[in-house]
Amino acid sequence: LVCLSMGEQSKMQYYAGGTSFNSPHAGPHGRDCFCISGPKHIVQSVDWSNEEHRRCIAACLVKATYIMEEDRPKCRVYDMGLAPLWWQSFHFELRDLLKCGTENADEFIFGAIFEYCPPVGCQRHPSAPNYVFALRGTMPRHPKSVHDLYNDIKVFLSDLPCCRRTQKARQAVTNMLIRKGTERCVLWLAGHSLGASLALEVGRDMAEQHQAYLPTFLFNPPNVSPMPALNLLNASEVAKKDVFTGSYLVKAALGATVMRSYCTRMEKVFQRLSPWVPELYVNERDIICQGFIDYFEQRQKVEERIAGVGRAAMKLSYRDMLSSLIGSSKEQPHLLPSARLWKNSNTTFGTHGLKQWWRPDSELKLSCRKFTYPGA
Repeated sequence: LVCLSMGEQSKMQYYAGGTSFNSPHAGPHGRDCFCISGPKHIVQSVDWSNEEHRRCIAACLVKATYIMEEDRPKCRVYDMGLAPLWWQSFHFELRDLLKCGTENADEFIFGAIFEYCPPVGCQRHPSAPNYVFALRGTMPRHPKSVHDLYNDIKVFLSDLPCCRRTQKARQAVTNMLIRKGTERCVLWLAGHSLGASLALEVGRDMAEQHQAYLPTFLFNPPNVSPMPALNLLNASEVAKKDVFTGSYLVKAALGATVMRSYCTRMEKVFQRLSPWVPELYVNERDIICQGFIDYFEQRQKVEERIAGVGRAAMKLSYRDMLSSLIGSSKEQPHLLPSARLWKNSNTTFGTHGLKQWWRPDSELKLSCRKFTYPGA
């Protein structure tokens, strides 16, 4: 009998989808090949104290989850698999896979758990993780894309907390923290698009329920908001200011009257969440996540114009208040007390694509601003 470690079992599961070692379909695709598309500027020397390097590595690990799911049906297996270099180049090992599906034959990878193993003779840098939970987004050209699209709908309906992927990821993170201990285990969450929504749900739950404030990298997180429509209509800044100010005044008034009990509950939620500062990476032209930009920037402007209104309204949403009236307790994931918002205004590498986030700062037009909850 041969006993396999968790990492070896994961590798066997990863390779199990392939059937031919010398398949003619195993030729490298430029976008998936690390040697062609990867971040060459940090391969030789990683500075974990550098935010740019941490961002690039987190994005690469998320990219690996996409490629692992692409490798299997394309028979790119063993040393022909394109995924391993995306984690091995930074001294990570694959420890487990996050899979979903009805049966073993129909399972597919939506995430992976990586462990950082420093080079021999080197200690782990204080800013480096022990483990990274990486979660991929939607793969529209995948044969099983219907599963991703189903979860996209759940994002739109704010039902993602109840989906199987969220439950599996949440349980895996909880088990890891119990097994390793929150004091000794530095655990990162990273996700792109749909995967960013999953990471956001898990991170919120860990912070709110367990006071575990995990470093979280959210690349192009979706935000269901009507504000991108204003951007598409080329609404002026004055018009947007008036819309947000009016909306915030209505929310603040509702929170102080008929929705007082709901507002009090959300105040407690925000107080528990405020120490958690996830990293949000968004492109200014990406309509899928533009709502996050407007949420943080406009709430700050409203608070500066009318003190107290921005603070009162930022934790409320019309959908949540309506749900509360009919007995539901949904919370919009974009309602965050704190975050560090990274905006990229360069569209050279696409607006919603992951590849922009492993590019060096010199190739991006990045701006950063930290938002906090007043009085927290």
